[in-house]
Amino acid sequence: MATTSEPADRLAAFGNQLVDVHLWLREELARLREDLDAFLSGGGARPRDLRAHCLAFCTALTRHHTAEDQGVFPVLAETHPALRPVLDELARDHVQVEEILVRLQELLDTLPADPGSDPDPAEVRRVRGELDGLVALVESHFTYEEKKLVSALDELDGPLPDDFALRDLTGG
Repeated sequence: MATTSEPADRLAAFGNQLVDVHLWLREELARLREDLDAFLSGGGARPRDLRAHCLAFCTALTRHHTAEDQGVFPVLAETHPALRPVLDELARDHVQVEEILVRLQELLDTLPADPGSDPDPAEVRRVRGELDGLVALVESHFTYEEKKLVSALDELDGPLPDDFALRDLTGG
């Protein structure tokens, strides 16, 4: 199988990179939900491990969104002006996602440190509620972003920020 280094071949991958990162983030979010459910049911991760997993996921998602807001979206707005309303909406989603991530981290910090301690049922409901809200918003956001941006990304002719593809986290 021959490989080519033609720019068009490499550039067509930007849309695929977006989808790949979203798939990885979806998988990590599902694992976080499983870890939380296991902990809250008394049979899973220690609070410290759960907090560390959440922090790693939150950091990766924030880095990806920051790369989009500061690097990718301005390029797309310049090259595809008709996408500006979509990009503005996606940027607003990023703010909402970040607000939920902050609340989720704060709530996880209130969980008992002792693995044998039962968490307060009201705290459990708040943590689950924030995580469910995050899952719904992120899934809707990713689906919309993929639908609206993949073809425009594939047309770009310049480099994108490394955090856009989260290469160091996803192994890509």
